[in-house]
Amino acid sequence: MTAEGNKTAATKQKGFIPVMLTTFTDEGKVDYDALTRLTEAYLEAGAAGLFANCLSSEMFDLDPEERIGVTRHVVRIAKGKGPVVASGTFSMETKAQAAFIRRIHDTGVQAVILLSNMLASEKETDQVFQDNFHRLLDATGDIPLGFYECPTPYKRLVGGRLLGECVRTGRLTYHKDTCCDIGQVRDKLQQTRTHGARFGLYDAFMGHAVETLQAGAAGLSCIQGNLWPELVTWLCAHAEDPTKKEETALAGEFFQKTMDIAHHLYPLNAKYFLHRRGWRIGTRMRREVRKPTDKEIDDLDLLYNVSKQLYDRLGISMVKA
Repeated sequence: MTAEGNKTAATKQKGFIPVMLTTFTDEGKVDYDALTRLTEAYLEAGAAGLFANCLSSEMFDLDPEERIGVTRHVVRIAKGKGPVVASGTFSMETKAQAAFIRRIHDTGVQAVILLSNMLASEKETDQVFQDNFHRLLDATGDIPLGFYECPTPYKRLVGGRLLGECVRTGRLTYHKDTCCDIGQVRDKLQQTRTHGARFGLYDAFMGHAVETLQAGAAGLSCIQGNLWPELVTWLCAHAEDPTKKEETALAGEFFQKTMDIAHHLYPLNAKYFLHRRGWRIGTRMRREVRKPTDKEIDDLDLLYNVSKQLYDRLGISMVKA
């Protein structure tokens, strides 16, 4: 999936694909009113599309019907404003995977995302991965698919050669990369460059975000987008602009320096941070994450003030929700 869906590889517009949070009521049920506000805010912040039902969405803490309900709701709210992708594999058995992929696809998503760690166990080879991938292709008709190198229950990276072979099938449109290695990212981009006009690699690691975008990635799909979505959007738009080198360097340095705090107590910290920004989404969680201390909340307030200064420096406005 590219930022504009059907652009060729040579003309792809860089895009930010948020890994969406899921909103909950005080009673712990999915809060669909807040999810509407959240979806609209991502899009207003410049998101080129949306990744619903992912790890940031607490997908492993949702039951199957909630995964379907959340995805369908996001598709409905985003309709006409940007494509939506969503995870569709939650077991290691091909028949069960194919059945749920079809259900997720029926919600109207642009592509159904396969968790790379659900295509082969930790000790199994790339050949097993590839064989299982092809079984899913046979079992799911012409449904567009994608990969997500999800770190839970274990992280399975998809190497450049293997990714290229999968893209050659014409069915793979999206890859969320979590290797955190610019050399591997460049190899994956090289291996897939000429194989799929619809395919896009979106990097999750902001430590080399500028280099990734300049190397030819379709965009970014990072947890930092759940704190500073407008800034990630801005970076996607300007990373290759020679007149913005100084500003781009400032943004890249900001993401590098805030790497630890962005990951600390995530995604609860993101919900607190967006609440501090005025987003009316609540901080209720399904995943077990301890509550931040008063000092940690103070640190988030300080970070808000620091990021606001950077936004002002770059001429970026903060979206409200």
